[in-house]
Amino acid sequence: MGQCYQQLTLEERRAVFHLRAAKAPVQAIADRLGRHRSTIYRELARNTIQDADPYFNGYFPTVAHDAAARRRQRLGKLHRDARLSAYVIERLKEAWSPEQICGYLRHHGEAGSRVCHETIYQFVYSSSGRDLGLFRHLPSARRQRRVRYARKARGVTIPLSNTIQKRPAHIGERTTFGHWEGDLLAFRKEFGKSNLTTLVERQSRYTVLIRNPDRNSTGVMTGVIQQLRSLAFPARQTITFDRGTEFARYSLLRHQLGIESYFCSPQAPWQKGTVEMPRLPDTTGGAHQPLATRHVFSSDEALAVALRVEFASLRRARAGRAFCLRVSDRRA
Repeated sequence: MGQCYQQLTLEERRAVFHLRAAKAPVQAIADRLGRHRSTIYRELARNTIQDADPYFNGYFPTVAHDAAARRRQRLGKLHRDARLSAYVIERLKEAWSPEQICGYLRHHGEAGSRVCHETIYQFVYSSSGRDLGLFRHLPSARRQRRVRYARKARGVTIPLSNTIQKRPAHIGERTTFGHWEGDLLAFRKEFGKSNLTTLVERQSRYTVLIRNPDRNSTGVMTGVIQQLRSLAFPARQTITFDRGTEFARYSLLRHQLGIESYFCSPQAPWQKGTVEMPRLPDTTGGAHQPLATRHVFSSDEALAVALRVEFASLRRARAGRAFCLRVSDRRA
């Protein structure tokens, strides 16, 4: 095996500076320092300054040493770029998701100011990001980052025959009214069992927030039935859920309201994208963030959240899509 490569020291860089000033060739400098000539070539290529003012052009040992030290820092892009990190932090505090920040910079930012959403997540959950409490500004507001697909199997409480692949194709085209998506906004365990059921009509984005005392499936489905019962049948034809146990009593919807239920594929809740979208506050994703650290919340607070969601959804209104909200307070 070859010897371990050693970085040039400040003294060696000073020697390179003096030898270059004396017009010594690269091979002579390499022999003098006991280095390979490729090392000297790389050093000069990486650390020679090219400035518009010829007076500042050249190789300077102290500047070269500092530049090499910065490159060797094993830090992410946002740790190295204070201006970019300040912009990202400001957007996060304004309830932007990492995906939104990434997308905006991709289309509107300068070439050097672009950043991947994964880089933002790594920055948020780094030691400096934790000190700033940046995780609180994420739509999910999780203190610890969850490993993808790490959930343990819960057992087959929902048959695979009801998957979204069996749903009629025209529902996915959003051309007819009456097809809904449902989700449950649950909070951290230390804040109790209160939660919100969210229903979004796929075509109009008409949104219903239902306050539940717990995650019991019968109670959750009863709340959904109470809210949809007043609608005519054409306005409540189907609902698409994820495979959470809180929706295991979906058969109540069929028996009492004639609503057909469909479910996302295992580990694929993103297939019900209208209501899911936990990182985009366009629909109910925006409802989770202000309540993520709450246990007790009143109907007025839920209405305030609903209005915030409605304001965030003005982007959809620009595309000519109507958006309404309805809040229900169902007590135990």
